[in-house]
Amino acid sequence: MLSHKVDLEHTPLKRALGGAKRAILGIAALSACINVLVLGGSIYMMLVYDRVLPSQSIATLAGLLVLVLAVYAFQAGFEILRANMLGDVAADLSASLRPRVSYLEHRMSIEAPNEAAANSPLRDLEQIQSFIAGPGPAALIDLPWIVFFLLILSVLHIWLGVTALVGALVLVAMTWMTDKINRNAVRRLTGLALRRNRVQEMQRTHAEVIAALGMRDRLIGAAYQTALEFSSSQRELNELNTRFAVITRTLRMVLQSVILTVGALLVLAGAATGGVIFASAILSGRALAPVDQAIGQWRGFVGARDSWARLNALLVNAPEVPERITLPAPTKELRVEALTSGPPGIERPTVEDITFNVRAGTVLGIIGASAAGKSSLVRTIVGAWPAKEGKIRFDGAASDQWDSDDLGQHVGYLPQSVEMFGGTVAFNIARCDPNASSEDIIAAAEIAGVHDLILALPGGYQFEVGEGGRNLSAGQRQRIGLARAMFGNPFLIVLDEPNSNLDAMGELALINSIRRQQQRGAIVLVVAHRRHVLEATTDLMVLDAGKIRDFGPRDQVLQRLATANTAAPSKVPTNA
Repeated sequence: MLSHKVDLEHTPLKRALGGAKRAILGIAALSACINVLVLGGSIYMMLVYDRVLPSQSIATLAGLLVLVLAVYAFQAGFEILRANMLGDVAADLSASLRPRVSYLEHRMSIEAPNEAAANSPLRDLEQIQSFIAGPGPAALIDLPWIVFFLLILSVLHIWLGVTALVGALVLVAMTWMTDKINRNAVRRLTGLALRRNRVQEMQRTHAEVIAALGMRDRLIGAAYQTALEFSSSQRELNELNTRFAVITRTLRMVLQSVILTVGALLVLAGAATGGVIFASAILSGRALAPVDQAIGQWRGFVGARDSWARLNALLVNAPEVPERITLPAPTKELRVEALTSGPPGIERPTVEDITFNVRAGTVLGIIGASAAGKSSLVRTIVGAWPAKEGKIRFDGAASDQWDSDDLGQHVGYLPQSVEMFGGTVAFNIARCDPNASSEDIIAAAEIAGVHDLILALPGGYQFEVGEGGRNLSAGQRQRIGLARAMFGNPFLIVLDEPNSNLDAMGELALINSIRRQQQRGAIVLVVAHRRHVLEATTDLMVLDAGKIRDFGPRDQVLQRLATANTAAPSKVPTNA
C-alpha cells in the first residue's frame, strides 16, 4: 500500500527531532562535561602516587580527596540530568508524532489490516521512544569520546595509546560482528512474537467456539509449537548476546592487564612515573566502557533502528493529516455516484458503478442474494472501507471533504457483527464519549426501544459489557448497538441486518425506531435478509453481483420481483 522509498534529507522524524535541537545540543554539552570529568579519577590517582606518597602530606591528600569528590558529584549530577533530558526528548518526539501516527495506524487498519498488524506504526513509535529514553543513546553518544581518551593515553606515552587503540579496534570489530549476526535473529524473533501473540489472542477471543467445536487441543498444540519456536529463537539470541558480552568483557580485562604491563615496562625503563600505571588502567577502562555498553544495548538499538526506518518510510510516503473546514450538518440528501468498492487489499471489487440518490425521510431497504455486495456497499458509504472509485455526497459535499470524526457525528452504523468496547452500557451507547449527557444516552436507548432491557441488567446503564460485549447475548449486543447507532440523532443511519439476532419483541422495537427516525427526517439504509423489517421501508434497492438490478418505491419493486419470480424464479437474486 505504501512505498518504502525514504527521503533521507527531510524525513518527518528528523523534522520532529529538529524541534528538540536545543535539548540535543544540551545533551551533547553534558556528555562533553561528563567525559572530561571522568579524567578526575585518573588525575587523582597520579597525584596521590607521584605527589602525596613522596611528600607524605596529609593536607594535600585531604585537599585532593575533596576535589575528586566534588568532581564525582558533578559527574553524577550531569549523568542524571542527561538521562532526564533524553527522556524529555523521547516524550516530546512521541507527543509531536503520535496524532499523525495514530491517524495512519487507523487508516492502515482499514486499508491494509494485515500490514497494520505486522508493522504497527504506533508500536514502532513506542519502540523508538523507549530506546531514546533508555541507556542506549548515552552509550552511543559516549562512543566518539574513545578518541579523546586514546589521545590522553598517548600524551602519557605513545605506547599506551597504541595498545589501547588496538584493543578499541578489536572491540569495535566485535560490535560490528554482533550487529551483523544479530540483525536477522532479532527480525526473526519479532516475527515469531507477532505469530505467538496472534495465536494467543485468537484463543482468548474465540474461546467459546473453540470449546464447542472441539478445537481446543488443536489450537493449544499450535500455540505450544509457536511458543516453542519463539522460546528457542529467544534462547539462541540470548546465548549469542551473552557469548559476545562475555567475550567483550574478557577482552576488556585482558586489555587492562596488557596496559598495566606496558605501563610497568615503561616505568622499569624510566620512561614513565609509577602513577602512570594506575592512571592508564583507569583511562583505558573508561575509554572502552562505551563499547561494552553499546554491545549490551545493541538489541534495543537494532530494534529502534528498524522501527525508525519503517516509520520514516510510512511518514514520508503517507499524506499529512488533512485539515478540513467544518461543514454544516447534512439535512437534505445522500447521493452515491458511480461507486466501486471492495474489501481493502483485494483488487476485485464487490460492488461496481453504484449510483443512487435518497432524500431526507427515506428508509431504503437493500436486498439481494448472499454475496451480492450489500454489506460492501454500506461499509463504503459509512467510510469503514475506502472507495476504489466514485463519490459519496452529503448535501452535495463529498465525504472526503469532511473530517472523518465530524462526519461520523452525523452517521449511525450498526454492522452485521456488533463490536462492543470494554466499559459500561452507557459508555458504548455514547460512542465512548465520557462527557456525553445522561439525557442523550437514555434518549438514544428509548428511540431504539432498549431502555427497559438495559434497566433489567444488573446496574442498568452502568453494567459492564466486558471486552467485545462478552457479558451480553447476541440479541442484547444488537439492540444496544442499535441505540449507539441512534445516539445523537444522526442524519444517516445504516443498519446491516439489524434483526438477525432479534426475537419478535426486538424486531417490533426495531421497526418502531426506524419509523421514528423517518419521521424526524433522517435517512435510514437497511440491509435485510428477513422480510419483516421491510415493513418500515419506503424504497427498495435490489443488488445482484455487485450491481443495482432494481430501485424504486418498495411496493413497486416487490411487485416487479414477484412478477419476475413467477416468470423465472431461478434468476431472481433476492431472498426478501
